[in-house]
Amino acid sequence: MQEKKSNRTQKRRACRVRSKIKGVSLRPRLSVFRSNAQIYAQIISDADGKTLVSASSLELKNKSKSKKTEIAKAVGKTLAEKAAKVGVKEAAFDRGRYRYHGRVKALAEAARESGLKI
Repeated sequence: MQEKKSNRTQKRRACRVRSKIKGVSLRPRLSVFRSNAQIYAQIISDADGKTLVSASSLELKNKSKSKKTEIAKAVGKTLAEKAAKVGVKEAAFDRGRYRYHGRVKALAEAARESGLKI
């Protein structure tokens, strides 16, 4: 019973956050998903319904002994570099159901430092 309530709460929180954020062609949405082991980020154009750029911790090579926040920083950096190649300079940050701290915050700050305006 507790698991169903928790899942329902997470979905409501994600819908509440996403209702305020729309990814238009000039400013697409940077969506973050994190699991216990991995972290994924993608830049989505909601007008077209397409993913423009994506990056994840699965793509990284030297992650075996790194901390999760360091891995998230590397994912944010690679996402910003890929976005620059495609021509995306700014994005609306969509944290989903996650609080803005820890790995989610590290990913966003690394993307900002690499030139992506969030």
